[in-house]
Amino acid sequence: MPTLNWIGKEAVVNHHHDVPFKTLEKKYTFGADDSENKIIHGDNLEALKALLPEYEGRIKCIYIDPPYNTGKENWVYNDNVNSPKIQKWLGQVVGKEAEDLSRHDKWLCMMYPRLKLLHQLLSDDGAIFISIDDNEQAHLKMMCDEIFGSGNFVSQLSIIVKTEGRRYGGIAKTHEIVLIYSKTIDELEFNEIEVEGKKFHFFDNIGGFNLQELRNQNARAFNSSNRPNLRYPFYADMLNPDDNGLCKVYLENAVGLTEVYPITVNGYESVWRWGKTEKATRQLSDLVARKGTDNIIRVYQKMRKLTEAPKSVLMDKDYLSIKGTREMQEIMQSSVFDFPKPIKLINLFIQIASDSDSIILDSFAGSGTTAHAVLNLNKQDGGNRKFILVEMEDYAENITAERVRRVINGYGEDKNKMEGTGGSFSYYELGERLFDDDGNLNTEVDEEKIRQYVWFSETHSPYSKDAESRYKLGTFNDTGYYFYYEKERLTTLSNDTLNIVTERADQYIIYADACIIPEKELSAKHIIFKKIPRDIRRF
Repeated sequence: MPTLNWIGKEAVVNHHHDVPFKTLEKKYTFGADDSENKIIHGDNLEALKALLPEYEGRIKCIYIDPPYNTGKENWVYNDNVNSPKIQKWLGQVVGKEAEDLSRHDKWLCMMYPRLKLLHQLLSDDGAIFISIDDNEQAHLKMMCDEIFGSGNFVSQLSIIVKTEGRRYGGIAKTHEIVLIYSKTIDELEFNEIEVEGKKFHFFDNIGGFNLQELRNQNARAFNSSNRPNLRYPFYADMLNPDDNGLCKVYLENAVGLTEVYPITVNGYESVWRWGKTEKATRQLSDLVARKGTDNIIRVYQKMRKLTEAPKSVLMDKDYLSIKGTREMQEIMQSSVFDFPKPIKLINLFIQIASDSDSIILDSFAGSGTTAHAVLNLNKQDGGNRKFILVEMEDYAENITAERVRRVINGYGEDKNKMEGTGGSFSYYELGERLFDDDGNLNTEVDEEKIRQYVWFSETHSPYSKDAESRYKLGTFNDTGYYFYYEKERLTTLSNDTLNIVTERADQYIIYADACIIPEKELSAKHIIFKKIPRDIRRF
């Protein structure tokens, strides 16, 4: 597979491992006290790392709208990559000259470790949607092929964002791009979407349906010469149409039935879409026949859905950039954000790639459209989707979070007031590093946050403090977990200190600074000793 190289790549390929793990410090909760929705203010690289213990492999749908690197933005790269070569290419502000290729290197260095962490957070059946334009699309595609795997590429969407086009550069650009990748393509199942205005035209005792001809419409490519097994007769009872004017079909002939083959088109004997011994036998009740105005009898499949897969070109007026701008103005009562994405566009991505209780992540949160979309969908269908937003800029509180507050409570005035969606969120800042430069636990970090980290690193399940035990983390899959830790002194696991174990379990994993119990005795007692901090998993 072709690979993409750039100056500084070797310094960032594994940089996500070196990013310090920081705690998340809750500043307040808006709405319910136990809100699972999060808005995080801070560098998204550090924030993504901080999310790993709780959310690794759990995010069903990721949407990001990173800087497009047009040469006109002032996007900031805050990562501390300690390499002289990378420092040469990573400045605080991207260069503005279109021909200055160093800005592409900078952008790639910024994106690579973030995509690596996003890949870790994505569930096996999840998908990531990345907005981009022509400035970095080719680079991004190759980078994602490397990180997610080229076989996990799903699609590239073209979205019409400005019908008249941007009138410069020789071609009036009307579209932007969204790249879609899965974590594991074989486990990905997208939902279809409702088609506006589509309705059922026929009804039976089961419900409504429409008709789709069973004949394969591409007779040149699929015909009796290359698909002979797909050309066989059905037998239609044309003498007894039902209330819809449709007739039953059979695979075996009988008195009074009419033989029906797919028609011949331009000299090609066309074929059915279904094989006789496969689908046709199993789903015969879904088939009917009808004579057309041309006196030709055709076989149809009953289609009992009003949904379809989304198209790769999105042209709805609700996806135009101006729509997102107007929506933001209505919510905030002023122009406070440039080029926010329209709500219905993010709605679409969430609808097709998630379920009613999925977690949706946006680590370039901007104005907060993703949270707005999640709240809207939950209100519409009673779902319990959760959102996680990360925004590094200072407007995370007064724009991103403020928009979400207004969406929850309702916004606008008088007769134009928009009803609130309800819901809640907690607002976080990045806190202290969990480990210092020497790899030791940072004693300034709240002990409960250390315990939570260790529990997640072992079980990947939610942590709940055990009020009855000072050192017990919990029991999971018949294993008792204990964290024998004191900030002010070293702890030693011995036969005298085994009284920290408060409940029987099939096995015990006990963390301490040291252990003087012989290995043979530990094994007999079904104890696995782990040394603090050496054996604590590093995300």
